[in-house]
Amino acid sequence: MKPPKRLVPLLDDGIIDEVIHPLMSGKEADLYVVRCGRTLRCAKIYKEAAKRSFKKAAQYTEGRKVRNSRRARAMEKGSRFGRKQMEETWQNAEVDALYRLASAGVRVPQPYGCFDGVLLMELITDDSGDVAPRLNDVTMTAEQATEDHTLIMHYVMRMLCAGIVHGDLSEFNVLVNEDGPVIIDLPQAVDAAANNNARSMLERDVQNMTDYYGSFAPPLLNTHYAQEIWDLFESGDLHPDYVLTGDFELDTHTADTDAVLQEIKAVLEEEARRQERLREAEEDDSTRDGT
Repeated sequence: MKPPKRLVPLLDDGIIDEVIHPLMSGKEADLYVVRCGRTLRCAKIYKEAAKRSFKKAAQYTEGRKVRNSRRARAMEKGSRFGRKQMEETWQNAEVDALYRLASAGVRVPQPYGCFDGVLLMELITDDSGDVAPRLNDVTMTAEQATEDHTLIMHYVMRMLCAGIVHGDLSEFNVLVNEDGPVIIDLPQAVDAAANNNARSMLERDVQNMTDYYGSFAPPLLNTHYAQEIWDLFESGDLHPDYVLTGDFELDTHTADTDAVLQEIKAVLEEEARRQERLREAEEDDSTRDGT
């Protein structure tokens, strides 16, 4: 096939030897199956920001650090150079996350580098050598659903131990082969310690996965892995080999709204009295100055 324009430099440099066929087109990238020597790999071509449909990107990039101060200032100003740096930061986030998670024992595609907006990585295949299906295209027994859900929860925990929250985890961002689930699509990966949305995103990731696996194994719907994982994270007790249970005593305490409102009212009244004292003091000062 005629290679896409963005893959031509990789062909010219011998990084890839042949473009086999398109794999899919997603909201932030187009994927192709390519040949590197005798090995088939996946080339992910990131779309430009104006062509991406990923929503609320600012929530995901909050807390991402840029070491170069010039780049950071340009990104804040939104100049042409700054926009280019933002694109590189978005793309490199996935590469960095893949390396970190692979080292942390999370099953993700092995990355082989990012070349001018093209991520080259492992092609996940099934036992027949075909491209592995997404989780949403897979049906399973209750036993298999329970087993894979446990593994995914373990991966979510290990991701958090590595300081990362996926942020967009669902049955559409997981592949399945004979070795089990493989987590994909990480350009929006969140820095757990620096992003104020990290907890809510982790809870949503866990809920998405639990809802899907729970459609095959309903007892999973009564588990509370997100709360268990985050509580351990906040207390400093979370570690990669922690054995999760999914059991967690939720806080069912109802807030006393009347007491809260009374407290707010008392604070406002005290502030009003303070302002009145300030005005009286100013009037006294003005009177003394005029005598």
